[in-house]
Formats: sequence, C-alpha cells, structure tokens
Amino acid sequence: MGWLALVPLTSFFAAFALLLRGGPPLSVSVPWVPSLGVDLGVHLDGLALLMVLLITGVGACVFVYAAGYMQGESGRRRLALVLLLFMTAMLGCVTADNLLVVFACWEITSITSFLLVGFHHEEESSRKSALQALLVTTGGGLALLAGVVLLGNMAGTYSIQELLRTAPAWREQPLRDVALLCVIVGAFSKSAQLPFHFWLPNAMAAPTPVSAYLHSATMVKLGVYLLARMDAAFDGTPFWGFTLMSCGGLTSAWAVLQTLRERDLKRILAWSTVSALGTMVMLIGLPGDDSALAVAAFVLAHALYKAPLFFVAGNVDHSTGTRNIDHLAGLAPRMPWTAAAALLAAASMSGFPMSFGYLAKELTNVAKKEGGLYTWIGHSSVLASAITVAVAAIAAIRIFWHRGGAVVPGHVHEVGWSMRLPPLLIASVGILFGVRPRLADPLIGAAAEAMHPLYDFAAASATARAEPGWTALLVALTLGVGVFLAWDRLHDALGKVELPSVLRLADWYERLLRGIPAAARGVTGLLQRGALTGYVTSLVGFVVVVLGAVTWALLGQRGVAVEVSPGGAPWGKDLGVLGAAVVLSVGAVAACLVRDSFVLLLSSGLVGMACALLFLFLGAPDLAFTQFGVEVAFVVVVASTLLRLRRMDARPSAPQRRLPRIVLSTSLGVLVTALLLVALGAPTFDPEVAAFFAEHSVEDAHGRNVVNVLLVDFRAFDTLGEIVVVLVSFLATLPLFQALRVRGGEPS
Repeated sequence: MGWLALVPLTSFFAAFALLLRGGPPLSVSVPWVPSLGVDLGVHLDGLALLMVLLITGVGACVFVYAAGYMQGESGRRRLALVLLLFMTAMLGCVTADNLLVVFACWEITSITSFLLVGFHHEEESSRKSALQALLVTTGGGLALLAGVVLLGNMAGTYSIQELLRTAPAWREQPLRDVALLCVIVGAFSKSAQLPFHFWLPNAMAAPTPVSAYLHSATMVKLGVYLLARMDAAFDGTPFWGFTLMSCGGLTSAWAVLQTLRERDLKRILAWSTVSALGTMVMLIGLPGDDSALAVAAFVLAHALYKAPLFFVAGNVDHSTGTRNIDHLAGLAPRMPWTAAAALLAAASMSGFPMSFGYLAKELTNVAKKEGGLYTWIGHSSVLASAITVAVAAIAAIRIFWHRGGAVVPGHVHEVGWSMRLPPLLIASVGILFGVRPRLADPLIGAAAEAMHPLYDFAAASATARAEPGWTALLVALTLGVGVFLAWDRLHDALGKVELPSVLRLADWYERLLRGIPAAARGVTGLLQRGALTGYVTSLVGFVVVVLGAVTWALLGQRGVAVEVSPGGAPWGKDLGVLGAAVVLSVGAVAACLVRDSFVLLLSSGLVGMACALLFLFLGAPDLAFTQFGVEVAFVVVVASTLLRLRRMDARPSAPQRRLPRIVLSTSLGVLVTALLLVALGAPTFDPEVAAFFAEHSVEDAHGRNVVNVLLVDFRAFDTLGEIVVVLVSFLATLPLFQALRVRGGEPS
C-alpha cells in the first residue's frame, strides 16, 4: 500500500515546479458540454497550488502511514482505492475553473468520505457517523448547487475567473444575497461551521489515516477554500463579511469549549480542528488585504501541525490500545520518536517562536488590527488561543511526559518506521518554515494574491508583514498553561452543565431523521387510502389543474383559429374517417353507460380500434397497425385478469360523489379539446425537422420506417426509459396478482 504514495508524490513535485516557475497562473480549458456552458477548465494560481501541495503532500504521507497502520487489515486495498478517488475529487475541486465541475467533484468528496468514515461498517457507530457526515454535507451540497446556478445565471458564465472579473456588473442584482446564502450554507456544511459543526467530531470513527487526511489538509478545508476563492467577488458586501465573521467567531469559541468536555484524544483534536476552521472563516470575512495573507498562512500552518498530531494519536492508539487521556501518561521513554513528533507539532500549534504556527498567529493578529472596527475579534479569540495551547500540551506533554496513568509500560512499544516518519516529516516542515519563513513566502504570497488579485503580496515577505505581538503571545501561553493544569477540573465542571435540548443541534439532527419517516407515513396515510377511485380522482384533478393553466396561457398567447374546409379529399377517404369517428363515439358513449366489466372493456377496445381506423384512413398505416396490436394485447390481458379477480357487485355511487367526478371528467374533456384546437391553429411545424429525420433515417440508422427509427435510434434512451417503467410497473403489480389468484374456484 505504501508504494501508492508515489502517485500523489508525483503530483506534488509537478505542482512544486509550477510554483517555482512563477509567472501568470496556468489555465487550460476544454469544452465538455458547450450547450450548458460547462468546460473542463483548469486554473492553477497560488491558492490552487497551495491546496494541491497540501492534498498531495499530506496524501503521500497518509499512504505511507496507512501501510503500517492498516497492516493485516482485510480492507486495505479498498481503503487505498477510495483514498485515491477522494484525492482525485479534491484535486478536481481546487483546480477546476467551472463552478458546475467544482460542484460535481464536491459531491464526489462527500460520497467517498462517507465510504472512508464508514470503513469499519460492521460497527454501528461507524455507520451512524458516516451517514451523518453524508447527510449534512450533501444537504449543504444541494444549497451550494442552488447558489451555483443563481451565480451562473446572474453572471452569464460558470467560469470562476470570469465570474470574479465581472463581479461589479452582476453584484447588485436582487438575488445576490440569496446566492451568497446558498454558497455560505454549502461551505459551512463542508467545513463544520455552526450550525453544521457536530458531524466532524463524530467522524472520528474513521481509521486514523483517514482522520489525519480529511481533517487536516483536505475535506474540511474545502469549504474554506470555496469561501476564499469567492471572497474577491463578494468582498465589501455587508451580508458576506458579517456572516463569515460572526459564524466563524462563534464556531471557534464554541468548539474550543467542547474540547474540554472530551477525554478521547482524537475527539479533542477534532474539536480543535472545528475551532481552527472557524478562525479561518472569520479571517476571510475580515476587511483588509492582510486577511488574505493570514488565511493562507493559517491554512498551511494548520495542516503542518494537525496532521502530525492525528498521526501521533494513531500511534498511541496502535501501541497502547486506547485514546483515553485518563489512561495515557509517561509514554516518551517507550515511544521517543512519536513523542518528538508530538512536541514539534504542539510547538507550532501553540504558536511558539521559531515555528510556522507562530508566524501564522502573528499574521492573524495583523489582519485583526487592520480590520479597524473589528478589533474586538482579537480580544474574543484569546480564549480560543489559550485552549488551543492547552490542547497542544495535552497531546505532547500529558501523554508523553506526565507521570501517572493506568498504562502498563510493558504493553507499550514504539511503532514501525512507516508510522514514525510521516508525523516527523510534516512537523519538521512546520518548524523549518518557522526558522526560515522566507521559504514559505512564495507559497502563501501567491495564495493571498489569488484571493485579493489587486494587491501585490510579493512586494514584501510574510516575515516583514508579521508584527511580533509578545503581549498576546504571553497572555495566550499563560492562560493555556492554566487551562492545561486545570483540565480535569474544567472537564468535570463542564460535564455537569447540560444544554437545553432545543440548543443541542445534534439532537435536532436526530429529530429530523426520526421525523422524515413519520412525515412519510403521514403523507402516505393521507394519499394512500386504498380506494382506486380516490387515486384516479386525485390524478385527474391534478391533470385538470395543470392543463387548465397551460390552456389558459396558450389561449392568451395564440387564441383559437381553426379553418374547416369541406373539400379537398376523395369521398372514400372522408366516408372512412366519418365512419371511424362514428364508431369511436359509440364506443365512448357505451363506456360511460355500461356497468358490466367485460362490456366496459370491449367498449374501450372499440374506441382504440376506431382510433386505429382513423390513422389508417388518414394515411398512417404503420401507426394504425401498431395501434391495432396494442389494443388487441390490452383487451386480451385485461380480460384474462378479470377472469381471475373476485366479482364485485356494481353499486351506483352516491350523488355527492358522482357530481365531483362528472365535473372533473367533463373539465378534462373540455381542456383536451381546447388544447387540440390550439394545436390545430398553431403555426405549421418547421418542415426542415421532418426532412432531417427522413433523410438521416436511411443514411445513418439504415431504416426506412421513420417512426420506428425515431423510437429505436434517435430517441433510444427515451424508449429504454419507457421500457424500464413498464417493467418496474409489472414487477410492482406481480405480488398483487399472486395474492388475488383463484384456487379451486375461490379467491385465495
């Protein structure tokens, strides 16, 4: 499985070469569905390259790590295949220039993440967590689809670059805020922002390689990427900025408090990830250009410390059999390499100097100061920073260096090199970028420039923009140490606090899941009353309403102008048509008057045969013979069925029931007649269409019967769909026939 790391590694070096090349972004576009404006376009600017490097770089380490972690697992190959598919979809999302292609890849990531989170599908917790992640993210995907369509209609293009370029022209349209809201909901559901935050910690049921990949560099950052990509178009819109800042800030604060309620190391890291994502969203909403630089640095720093910490959690679980921090302590002597990786990653997460996390936090402080009126955000984020420091200390100090705990030292062992190297490598890069921040300047500068194209971030390095804030750092570290020392007491205190059920969003999700089947049963009970006449009445009533609206609209546009000419055709043809019309009328009247089932069947068959005669006398013999065959088959099949059904006494309906049915049936007949008159008075159809099919039927489809060629060649998929409908209908009625069969002359 480890050799699969070569696949993302190749993409990593290709993206790295593009970054070193510099110059304008690389754009390639190939038409895919021109009629819908869908192109397979690739746009590789700084933001896309940042995401590609994270997806492929961390992805390569995940494959190496999974080779050791999943050793002996029966589903290793399945996991590797789904991971590759997920990685491909992620790359498609961040490099595509067409919003519809982005949405398609977006949904593929939701489906593949469902398979990854539910990898241990034999466990109920894995199945529930996977289903929750799928429903929340795909529900947000529906909102995103609506936003994409609205944006495409307003801008006249689905190209992201064209949409950003023409933003001033369409940004004042009345549906702008609706489109913004739909895009925000889709991004929030993907990046676990309030009120969709609860699915991410539950997704820790996935194997550790999956958690490290999905929750550090890839899926959860996809919503952040989309918001950052669209920020240039919506920057300055009050609704956009206020929503991102308020929801991002609330998510960050709420998530760090939830970390104190957990004892599972992976869930602690998951809640801290939700908090970090909230901070990223808040930074995107901040005004000013330096916020783009802060977002790029934070996205990179978070991946460089969170992926190693998830790997560390996996190593600890693999070695000790538990992730409960109450049972873990003093592991450093037995797991020195894992302890070293934890220390390096925790230093960056805490924002210690000489780490890239420190640089990211300083750039974040600069962005908050630039916000002017929004400097209160800087003060409100002190709590989040302090608890983040405490989480880092839990992962690096308490587990590896603190004395105590219930783990038997003899049961602890260091993991293999395939599980040691990935966390060490990624965490070391975080320290390297902290020691030599200019190495990261081209990456985060290009990404920031892609978010705010009018600002030249290359003019000065990220180091020059960062302003050392020793006061904020010391306050965060001091408070963080205090939270770390009081972690158990805070955990116990928060454990006694129960939110009202109305405020627990996870409970609302459970109520929704239970409510959908209940609502379905209610609707079914309302509509499915067991009376066939009721079903027919409802169906005809709906058709009457729709046809009435259509007829009214057409009459308002065209009116009725039908010219009836008595001459022009031989008397034989007119007599034949007249005779067929008389037979049809007799059959229709008889069908309305008779009560015996067989006589009613024969009367309706007579109507069908008369229609076939009309087709024959009007010069359509193929259609006439088809109608003859259908009518004969219908009468034979229904007659055979009637012979096997229980005989019912034909009782006349009550007058109060007959009157609505008479009104409905009369209305339907009048509306169909009106539509036919409108159609007869419509302009003549374009003869070029008929000429096209007549010409190409023989040449391309090798058939002289144009009607047959239309059905089996030009409209083959439509015909296939109709066949499938008939087949499914037959399968649905088969149990009914079996239940009504006659045994010994009596119904079963």
